[in-house]
Amino acid sequence: MLSFLNSANDILWSYIVLVLLVVCAVVFTVRLGGVQFTMFGESLRQLRKSGGNGGIGGFQAFAVSLSSRVGTGNLAGVASAIFIGGPGAIFWMWIMALLGSATAFVEATLAQLYKRKGRESFYGGPAYYMEQGLHRRWMGVLFAVLITITFGLANQIVQSNTLCDALGSTAQVCVDSSMSLDSWRLIFGVVLCVATLIIIFGGIQRISRFSSIVVPFMAVGYLLLGIVVILMNITLIPDVIMTIIKSAFGLDQFAGGAIGTTIVMGVKRGLFSNEAGEGSAPNAAAIANTSHPVKQGLLQSLGVFSDTIVICTCTAFIILIAGLYNGTDDGIILTTRSLEAEVGVAGRYFITAAIFLFAYSTVIANYFYGETNIRFVTSSRWAIFAFRLLTGVVVLSGAFLALETAFSIVDICMGIMTIVNLVAIFLLSGKAVHLLKDYKRQLSEGKDPTFSKSVLPEEEQKDIECW
Repeated sequence: MLSFLNSANDILWSYIVLVLLVVCAVVFTVRLGGVQFTMFGESLRQLRKSGGNGGIGGFQAFAVSLSSRVGTGNLAGVASAIFIGGPGAIFWMWIMALLGSATAFVEATLAQLYKRKGRESFYGGPAYYMEQGLHRRWMGVLFAVLITITFGLANQIVQSNTLCDALGSTAQVCVDSSMSLDSWRLIFGVVLCVATLIIIFGGIQRISRFSSIVVPFMAVGYLLLGIVVILMNITLIPDVIMTIIKSAFGLDQFAGGAIGTTIVMGVKRGLFSNEAGEGSAPNAAAIANTSHPVKQGLLQSLGVFSDTIVICTCTAFIILIAGLYNGTDDGIILTTRSLEAEVGVAGRYFITAAIFLFAYSTVIANYFYGETNIRFVTSSRWAIFAFRLLTGVVVLSGAFLALETAFSIVDICMGIMTIVNLVAIFLLSGKAVHLLKDYKRQLSEGKDPTFSKSVLPEEEQKDIECW
């Protein structure tokens, strides 16, 4: 089964997803005039001022999406990319993040444009812009099923597995070595399950409040530690950067590596981490109460930069400075041992705490993505209740399943849903271009941009509910 999944993933990612991601990222960057670069300052300004006039503010929506982006992919995913694809995989993660920020802008802007009004907040995402913008409900249903499987189930296994493995190994060493690792994993699996159910039964308001508090705290803490390690080894940074660049172009491949593997692993793990073009973050972007869709598009574009260029790079530098990536350790174990090599046993404790916050916040955000898309397919309250219980079961079982199998399932589901989303946003990208022009026009007039659907052709206005 694992061999079949790996073969399918190789074909899917090497010949279809990779090409579509690159093409869309380049096309969107050109059509939008490099919005992720030219309006970077405006993105930061929106981050500082976004609060929302009642309901869920722009920053809270940004935090929900970032809580999914900033997860085990930033720790275990980066380590796996280096372990399998070599240091050069980081270069291709950077490239896809810089270009993919434009893709994130498009999908988030569209999610805001076609959002719906719920009892507690707005809601929306790819399934909704596929139905309202493209008038293809079947496409929306297909995407809803795929994202629920990917994030609501398979990705939860990865997060739970990584969290319980990190907590269990630390507890076995530092608390009670007489207890087996499996026993510790069971304990932490139960704790994670209960903690998850408490949050998700509180609804999107509790989820957004949780994310807006936890995400900045965990991201800044990990970033500061990474900066400390880099400063302690500042003389090694030029060599680290050269190693990444040489490996990226096959000039200094590690044993068994190939440039194709390096590129594919960089793209796959980069997408797993920053989710640009995947169609997950737009579900969070849609909930924001903001005056113009482009504002949330800019924030989500900034989220990709924050995740990959900043946080993933910290992990990569820690691993490459320690120089342990040519051994047998993979995933979170490689990250933990690399950090221990630099800051001592305190590194193990910090990584354990970071994994808990990163993985737990990602589990919560992943659940929200699943619920949003189940609501697209059916309005049954029992379906939501059953999904919440199923989430608890999956989180608990993830403590024991093999991580390699879970990653293979995530990769294949993520690949298919990415294809569906990229096709949709490519067809609808003209709307994002039009909205960006409207936003820039209002900025040039000294206004705080406010959107009205009246700026769109009359035949398109009937598909837009909240503007």
